Amino acid sequence: MSQTLNASTLLAVPLAPLAGSLLAGVLGTTFGGNRIGRGLSHTFTILGVAVAFVISAMTMWSVGHDGARFNQTIYEWMVVGGLKMEIGFLIDGLTAMMMCVVTFVSLMVHIYTIGYMEEDEGYNRFFAYISLFTFSMLMLVMSNNFLQLFFGWEAVGLVSYLLIGFWYNKPSAIFANLKAFLVNRVGDFGFILGIGLIAAFAGTLSYAETFAKAGELAKLGFPGTNWMLVTVICICLFIGAMGKSAQFPLHVWLPDSMEGPTPISALIHAATMVTAGIFMVARMSPLFELSDVALSFVITIGAITALFMGFLGIIQNDIKRVVAYSTLSQLGYMTVALGASAYSVAVFHLMTHAFFKALLFLAAGSVIMGMHHNQDIRWMGGVRKYMPITWITSLLGSLALIGTPLFAGFYSKDSIIEAVHASHVPGAGFAYLAVTAGVFITAFYSFRMYFLVFHGKERFDQIPAHEHDPSEEPDPHHHQDEHYTPHESPWVVTAPLLLLAFPSVVIGFLTIDPMLFGNLLKDAIVVDGDKHPAMSVLRQEFHGPLQMALHGVTTLPFWLALAGVVAAWYMYLVNPAVPAAIRRMFQPVYTLLENKYYFDWFNENVLARAARGLGVGLWKGGDQAVIDGAMVNGSARSVNWFAGVVRWVQTGYIYHYAFAMIIGVFVLMTWFVWLNK
Repeated sequence: MSQTLNASTLLAVPLAPLAGSLLAGVLGTTFGGNRIGRGLSHTFTILGVAVAFVISAMTMWSVGHDGARFNQTIYEWMVVGGLKMEIGFLIDGLTAMMMCVVTFVSLMVHIYTIGYMEEDEGYNRFFAYISLFTFSMLMLVMSNNFLQLFFGWEAVGLVSYLLIGFWYNKPSAIFANLKAFLVNRVGDFGFILGIGLIAAFAGTLSYAETFAKAGELAKLGFPGTNWMLVTVICICLFIGAMGKSAQFPLHVWLPDSMEGPTPISALIHAATMVTAGIFMVARMSPLFELSDVALSFVITIGAITALFMGFLGIIQNDIKRVVAYSTLSQLGYMTVALGASAYSVAVFHLMTHAFFKALLFLAAGSVIMGMHHNQDIRWMGGVRKYMPITWITSLLGSLALIGTPLFAGFYSKDSIIEAVHASHVPGAGFAYLAVTAGVFITAFYSFRMYFLVFHGKERFDQIPAHEHDPSEEPDPHHHQDEHYTPHESPWVVTAPLLLLAFPSVVIGFLTIDPMLFGNLLKDAIVVDGDKHPAMSVLRQEFHGPLQMALHGVTTLPFWLALAGVVAAWYMYLVNPAVPAAIRRMFQPVYTLLENKYYFDWFNENVLARAARGLGVGLWKGGDQAVIDGAMVNGSARSVNWFAGVVRWVQTGYIYHYAFAMIIGVFVLMTWFVWLNK
């Protein structure tokens, strides 16, 4: 690929997965669930995503090595006044990185799905959905304008709704996908308001034209208030990110998304939907840099999410939900970095996190397959010797997640902590405490899961968790009627685990310099170094990835992570009575965590009930009483009454009409005489 990127070649990146999705859907309908239909479905979708990945990798090389850039309109849809509505691509370092991450993780998930969904009746439909999901995310990240951004934004929301509720005969899945859809509508309302304000005051939907007018927007006030217009725009945009990237208090949908099949959990949580909000804020850095109020709002929300969602991961027993709450917490870390004006650090953590989080989700799915679809970690144990590939890849993913030096997560997570420490944005002090404490919490819940699943005594021949009192220790006196032995997953499952394990270990070491301190993201992200010195401080303290790792073992985050691992080892392998004792001592806290801070209760019993009450009031008071009662039926009654009055005059006798005419003439003559006086 030359230094000048080709529009037709770039267009193939999103269209190849779209073509695979359409073919899978059509062939799945034509051939049904037989082997031919299944083979064609996964072949076409995997081929489409593979083509997208190869072109994305070539684009990344051209952008990073040759300095190639692309910002052109591909298709002009319509012009309304002076407002152009177009489809176009903006390819720079940020976009190229996202293209590679999305397509690579999606490719791994596609291959993995062959094994995981092998026995599912909706095999063809699932492949069509995940390929469509990839197309939607690629359209979002490649966009050069807000209209296409919003299209991709809503498309990933729609396909996530279809995938979370993929098992549509399962009531909990239908509840979860509706919950995700409704919560995201709240965020999307703010998002479209932000886009509307940009269109109204900047007069354009183009990124480049909007950023060129950013200085003018910063001088304007929001009509009727003393707020800065750019502050209102940025907060509205970030509310959209709060929904998509599951930030407090719009986080409630993400844990429930575990009701979907495991492959889509990996795709949503690692590379597509939840990263959209982080990417969008980084792309909008020229606007966010103009408002410290917006940045303070961002960093505070991120800190709350990073800390308090991590606490919830400690008490989860479903293997997928532990990883889901880990995603919530790590998204909080990325958001904190955005609020500290360390946008490149945020997208760096987005990239590293995508690999090891996809690895952890797919490894969790492998465990579920090997454990005959048991998902409760309390009923596992000793799985290491039965599933060696799943074990080692899970260990590598966990070490990356907790920020072990030399692993991918170390470079991005420690950079976030240092950037927040150097930030002067209001709320940075609280954020620093939150992300530092979160290191211990992350290590504790990650290795709690790891030790309970892969080490210790075997507990998978005992009663399932839902038939037993949900305490920390299973009852050893109850056993299942049917015993089973765990088994390693087939190669289509383990191969993606190995391929994801490699970048989970080395990608941070290899890319920290070009991503944070090189030219890769330089023209994609704008930072005011005088007001926000975080990146300058990181640049001064960075002396190479190896030196950073060696220094990392002397820092507080490393020892907090080590303490979390040791605490989990002692509590769940050495002395398993400790967790139950702690739970008895702090039962109110445990109850609070078990009820997820009562957010679901509040949403259902306060917000939803208030909405239903308002709806009933408008229905009975507005629709029935005013519209039907007063306007529609009322006008009919008025006409009926008037007709009844007129009916007394219309007697049918001629002399009555003659008398009325004489009286009328007399009245008119009297009126004329009175007027002429």
